[in-house]
Amino acid sequence: MITFCVSILALIAGYLVYGKFVDRFFGADPSRKTPAETKADGVDFKAMPTWKVFVIQFLNIAGLGPIFGAIMGAAYGPAAYLWIVIGCIFMGAVHDYFSGMLSLRNDGVNMPDLTGKYLGKGAKTFMTVFVPFLLLAVGVSFVTGPADLMQSLTGWSKTWWLYIIFAYYILATLLPIDKIIGSIYPFMGAALLFMAVGVGGAMIAGDISGSLSMQELTPSTLKNWHSDPQNNILIPMLFIVISCGAISGFHSTQSPLMSRCLKNEKYGRPVFYGAMIAEGIVAMIWASAAMAYFGGPEGLNKAMTDGMMINGELTKVTPAIAVDLICKSWLGKVGAIIAVIGVVVCPITSGDTAFRSMRLTLADLFKYDQRKISRRLVVSVPIFVLAYFFCMADFSTVWNYVGICNQVLAVLVLWTVTAYLAEAGKPHWMTSLPAAFLTFVCVSYFLMAPYKSGGLYLSPVTGYVAGGAVALAALAYCIFKARKMQQGRISGGLQ
Repeated sequence: MITFCVSILALIAGYLVYGKFVDRFFGADPSRKTPAETKADGVDFKAMPTWKVFVIQFLNIAGLGPIFGAIMGAAYGPAAYLWIVIGCIFMGAVHDYFSGMLSLRNDGVNMPDLTGKYLGKGAKTFMTVFVPFLLLAVGVSFVTGPADLMQSLTGWSKTWWLYIIFAYYILATLLPIDKIIGSIYPFMGAALLFMAVGVGGAMIAGDISGSLSMQELTPSTLKNWHSDPQNNILIPMLFIVISCGAISGFHSTQSPLMSRCLKNEKYGRPVFYGAMIAEGIVAMIWASAAMAYFGGPEGLNKAMTDGMMINGELTKVTPAIAVDLICKSWLGKVGAIIAVIGVVVCPITSGDTAFRSMRLTLADLFKYDQRKISRRLVVSVPIFVLAYFFCMADFSTVWNYVGICNQVLAVLVLWTVTAYLAEAGKPHWMTSLPAAFLTFVCVSYFLMAPYKSGGLYLSPVTGYVAGGAVALAALAYCIFKARKMQQGRISGGLQ
């Protein structure tokens, strides 16, 4: 329990201390007008109360990742705690803050345009293809995922839940942001809050009473606990499995949505940095709960690989089954229903804005005004037709690549922010060091991961050496360009 409590306190302290430092470093200016004022259209550019913008941002980014990803990450052991806390404070929240604030400073544009502005046309072209693919992958996965959960919860046919969720997504994509998303998200947020507080509180109470034991982080437990360590090497696999909750490129596709609704730059820290810290807390709760419920990482791995008896049948435990077992065991029948609804809320409230972000990204690409619903339909109909056919196929293979796609996008966003800082004449270490680290993670993953996970399955030595070389080369190039820009500014000032 000590590790868990210290981790939660560290995340809160990260927001209060480092979050304030990041905000001052960027130079948030309360006197500047925001896109919600200068480009108000009543549809996507719409000023809303700050508390509501925070709730929407939090639910947008808190998909299944901080729950399912944290549970799968817990199979690696307490090392997951370190990654969630350090990654969230110094990488994920910084990534989310800058992607939101840079969009805010650039009329609410999406990441392909920001990347093009600071990294050039080639990067923009890549992002123009890459971002819509990721948004479609996330959107489709967050149709089928909630449908599976609701089928197990209610007994209704999965097909009917697919239709219901799809209908909601279409409305949420087309209607003004305050009509559907702004109206129901507070209620969804309440369910998610109950889930997090309920599970976390029950876990602490169980540890105090002695009915369960929470895993502590010690030198002896800081190792790879995974049941298949050869195919699941701690570094870099843990950093891919747990993306949401530590750092996720998907968040950079969501922050611009809220940059169009923010009333004042001074609220950027609570909305962008703060929402990521809140997600890190959710991830900590579920990583800890998974280890505690199954008797430690060894027990969790055994349940996932060998299975356990559930309703008289030997069943391999998936993250969805783990959530169901934990909620029913710790919160009772009524509490479990509310908690599972909270879990279902996570993917639904990321899926709807994934499709909305895709509409806006494509509309921005073709400079296609979205104030009229007929124009929104022109962009949205092809998206949902494509999504429908993807839902009919086996999408599990594509979902295996979403984790690494998340981190590749995060790398590009961090290097984009680094280029912005260098251009502005500011020290770039706040983002260049995380960018270099995540570059190492992604390159080594592509070289070391098994074939089925999108890797080349080469030796760890090859992966680490190549990953380190690419990361150092990228950082060296960044330093060279920053110094060149600085010399140019000095020369220009002397002239």
